[in-house]
Amino acid sequence: MVLIVNLGEKMKKILHVILISLFILTVNSCAKKSSDDSKTNTDNTTTDNTTSSALFIAVGGSGTLLTSPDGTTWTAQTSGTSNDLRSVAYGNSILVVVGFSGTVLRSTDGTTWNDATALSTTTDNLTNVTYGNNTFMAVGGSGTIITSSNGINWTSKTSGTSENLWDVAYGNSTWVANGDNGTIISSSDGTSWDNRTSGTTVEFNELIYGNSTFAAIGDNATILTSSDGTTWTNSCCNDITNNLYGGYYSVTASGSKVHVTVGQSGKIVWSSNNGSSWNTWDASITTNILGIAHGAGTQVFVGSSGTIYTAADGVDDATARTSGTTNYLRRVFYIE
Repeated sequence: MVLIVNLGEKMKKILHVILISLFILTVNSCAKKSSDDSKTNTDNTTTDNTTSSALFIAVGGSGTLLTSPDGTTWTAQTSGTSNDLRSVAYGNSILVVVGFSGTVLRSTDGTTWNDATALSTTTDNLTNVTYGNNTFMAVGGSGTIITSSNGINWTSKTSGTSENLWDVAYGNSTWVANGDNGTIISSSDGTSWDNRTSGTTVEFNELIYGNSTFAAIGDNATILTSSDGTTWTNSCCNDITNNLYGGYYSVTASGSKVHVTVGQSGKIVWSSNNGSSWNTWDASITTNILGIAHGAGTQVFVGSSGTIYTAADGVDDATARTSGTTNYLRRVFYIE
């Protein structure tokens, strides 16, 4: 009997040790799984294509919408529309694209796009959109102006003009829009608009703001500049007559503050003194360039027949890139 009792006590001790070992193995296994899951989630977060990552977005004919992290390799995204797309704006972690027939698209990552056209309050062609003063503002045909705080719900504004509006910008606590027949209008609140004297009847195609200066860009190499959106000065150009279609303001890698415009037959002109004078840049592009963006030390040019070129800061010649489309590309935008 004593032998049997002692053997039972030893077995209990052995079983006790086994149970403790199994418990430790289970805890370690769970901890490792939790650690692996955490690592996977972190990797997914950092590799997902979100608006927190640098991104170029190009839009154009027949609903074309392309994205690129570097301006070199481009991916076609599903826009969900066949209407021509004309412009991109980014604000409050929201991307908004506008286009013809009142088209409005909205995205938070640049990849998945939702159609907000039914809430755009217009069927007129929307030609441009910008973000300023916590507001998205889009302009278009017959003096159309609509605004939104979230890119979904839009409110119509009275512009005071029936001319087609082709661009809008915000700066110096002022909204400015321009368009056909030399039209320039401005507003302090985005609701009440005043006509301004431009001194020209050309079609304005683009409007950019930077370094306290508006630049209205149009046909026949027309560039007008203004500090307040009210009084405008003709600042370009005696040596060229090309139509100018697009532009941007940015700070280059070397710290230069520049306004750059692009246009017909690959013409590029730029100013580093707030539009007081302009210089021609020969990037060896011969096709019509309709839009340009700058980001991460790279300039991206887009234009007719799916044209995309890139040029690094300080590099004269541009390099052709493959867009994967023959539709025209009207504008390109950079999200930092």
